[in-house]
Amino acid sequence: MLPLGDEPSFERVYKHFFKPLHVYALNLLKDEDEAAGVVQSIFLRLWERENKLEFSGSVRAYLYGAVSHECLNYLRNENMKINHQEPIVDQMKYQNKIVAGMELIELKGKLQYAINDLPEGCRAIFQLSRFEQLKYEEIADYLHISIKTVEGQMGRALRMLMLKLVDYLPMIIWFIVRSL
Repeated sequence: MLPLGDEPSFERVYKHFFKPLHVYALNLLKDEDEAAGVVQSIFLRLWERENKLEFSGSVRAYLYGAVSHECLNYLRNENMKINHQEPIVDQMKYQNKIVAGMELIELKGKLQYAINDLPEGCRAIFQLSRFEQLKYEEIADYLHISIKTVEGQMGRALRMLMLKLVDYLPMIIWFIVRSL
């Protein structure tokens, strides 16, 4: 029988075994807080069942066995949580990809609408610069205009697009960051 019938006896056992049991639990769980919680719960149950607890053997063996059992239960429960969460996480990732794809399609549509809404010369210069990857000097030579005109029209195009797509700026930034 465990000699815990009174508070001083219980306190002696607690002080003597808490730290080594905590180290033992920490080695099993690799988590400081969980290890302390396991040992605390063992001692709490001992205190609650002080008159009903009977066993043969040493207090040390009983306590280490209880901590071991409690740690294994904790690890088993954590493993089950992880196994049940993985399909949910996978489903959420899949749904996020679908939503991101739909947002990208929406953004592309809004961008195309905004580009089509640009004045003709401005739109031509923007498309040559951004889609054909031509330099301002190449655009100027191709369209037989000055580089200053190309610069001015590009600035105008970018301002107009920014105004039309301002509501989509967070989405644009998200796609840019995601693609880095």
